[in-house]
Amino acid sequence: MAAAGENMRINADRLWDSLEEMARIGPGLAGGNNRQTLTDEDGEGRRLLQSWCEQAGMTMGVDQLGTMFFTRPGTDPDALPVYVGSHLDTQPTGGKYDGVLGVLGALEVVRSLNDLGIQTRHPIVVTNWTNEEGARFAPAMLASGVFAGLHELDWALARTDATGKVFGEELKRIGWQGDETVGARQMHAFFELHIEQGPILEAEGRDIGVVTRGQGLWWLQITLTGKDSHTGTTPMLARRNAGLGMARIMELVHAIAINHQPDAVGAIGHVEVFPNSRNVIPGKAVFTIDLRSPDKDILDAMKYRLEEEAPRIAESLNLGYSLEVTGHFDPVLFDETCVNAVRNAAERLGYSHRDIVSGAGHDACWINQIAPTAMVFCPCVDGLSHNEAEAITREWAGAGCDVLLHAVAETAVIVSD
Repeated sequence: MAAAGENMRINADRLWDSLEEMARIGPGLAGGNNRQTLTDEDGEGRRLLQSWCEQAGMTMGVDQLGTMFFTRPGTDPDALPVYVGSHLDTQPTGGKYDGVLGVLGALEVVRSLNDLGIQTRHPIVVTNWTNEEGARFAPAMLASGVFAGLHELDWALARTDATGKVFGEELKRIGWQGDETVGARQMHAFFELHIEQGPILEAEGRDIGVVTRGQGLWWLQITLTGKDSHTGTTPMLARRNAGLGMARIMELVHAIAINHQPDAVGAIGHVEVFPNSRNVIPGKAVFTIDLRSPDKDILDAMKYRLEEEAPRIAESLNLGYSLEVTGHFDPVLFDETCVNAVRNAAERLGYSHRDIVSGAGHDACWINQIAPTAMVFCPCVDGLSHNEAEAITREWAGAGCDVLLHAVAETAVIVSD
């Protein structure tokens, strides 16, 4: 086996040009992208990726959920492939790099191996997972979730968007429903390059995040019921103010997360108050809570405390209370061998790095359940993501892809001449 030398690098200019060209498809209103899954723009982005991958000598397969697989053959026909990729779909007001860097970085790995005339024993498969964002069709990471056995295929195909359009019908409409059975492929390993979506790497001046774990989460929805009444005429002690109950539970969520530092987080996200009129005390509040931690015991303890104390808040204000669990997954521990491949690559290339926990969900989190998996993070400006102002530098992208190249090439096993 030939080792990857320090002089093995990707073409950072070509990677950057590819990112900029893809960003022209589905432009946003403020410099980012709106290329939501299964839209016409998604279809156009897929066709561009197909053309680039086929020009690089790869062959395409597409599964029943539209996930795209482009294979660079290995020298051993019996060796399982190393998969590399992320997603091309974006938020409605998304950036140009979230997910896209991982797909085009995977393409750049293959292009660079071609340029250098390097063969690997294992095939390498560039992957574009369908509907990672979940912005149009919930839940997020849908196709990789079915691939990993967490969801049923028919359930996924029947998901609807806010206008009632059906996932399976939209997939056919844009021409990207394949015939491969979802999850039938076997993997030697999976690697995903992604922007951090947080501020740690930039703040510490680090080039690379070696992702060791992913946070688990509980998504909870609480409904508080009080009584609508006039804001000017209802005595303070006679009020049944659902908005006040929500505010106190919001403080509770914040306190729970603060009490489990350094890595736990928590917030109330989506909020609805009724009747939502300026001179009516809210008689009903419905809101979602997002609790996350990389430690399962801490994650569950956070949920337990919320379930213990939130009903007491409601009772103290004479409010009705109900809680519904709307989402959950346990923390992820990425494969030690794959993580070491990323860490060793960063050290060999001379890039500053640190171990880091992923606060967001990624396709890699699901694939980790069925194959050895690791992730590479590069910094993003101010940690901003899911925003059209999301930004990275050419140098950050290049460093992340260099590390990806080395980790993938060594896992796929470089073959000596």
